[in-house]
Amino acid sequence: MRRFQRLALVGALLLAVGASLGHAQTMSGAQRTEIERIVREYLLKNPEVLQEAIAELEKRQAVAEAEKHQVAVKDNAQALFNSERHVVVGNPKGDVNFVEFFDYNCGYCKRAMTDMLDLMKADPKLRVVLKEFPVLGPGSMEAARVGVAVRMQDKSGGKKYLEFHQKLLAGRGQVDKARAIAAAKEVGLDMARIERDLGSDEVRLSLEESF
Repeated sequence: MRRFQRLALVGALLLAVGASLGHAQTMSGAQRTEIERIVREYLLKNPEVLQEAIAELEKRQAVAEAEKHQVAVKDNAQALFNSERHVVVGNPKGDVNFVEFFDYNCGYCKRAMTDMLDLMKADPKLRVVLKEFPVLGPGSMEAARVGVAVRMQDKSGGKKYLEFHQKLLAGRGQVDKARAIAAAKEVGLDMARIERDLGSDEVRLSLEESF
């Protein structure tokens, strides 16, 4: 994939050169042909120039992407850090916010759970915000809806939810509604209320906010 990206960047660079030459209305066809020949010969003799140009372009793209992310975080700060529709674990008054969007069927999320728990143990001032983000199919959506229903009746400061969360992410195989319901039952929640809450606007609005 990296090789293809570089080839695409080289192509974009050459197109830019060609476009610049094309806009030089005062040049004759012969002059443009000669300049193109000179540029081509120079690049063939000094291919490191292309590497330098690509490296600089990638650097600028990375900076632009980081700036875009910073703007997105700033524009959505309230929903990201202070929404009532997510779960906060760790230190609710911590000085560092760790926000995780997760899917119960995501392999990376499963592996990251241990790291998150280790970070919470290592830093007593870490505030962890967990957001349901079901993107891996119907089973993920079903489990996420149960997760929101769990959050709605958890009055223990996120402890019951975290227990439910760990059970699902630590398990093997595909997670769906049945697996999520079983986990909710194991942590001692009101199952009749879970079923009622699954059809509530709060579940729908919570997932909409995450997306």
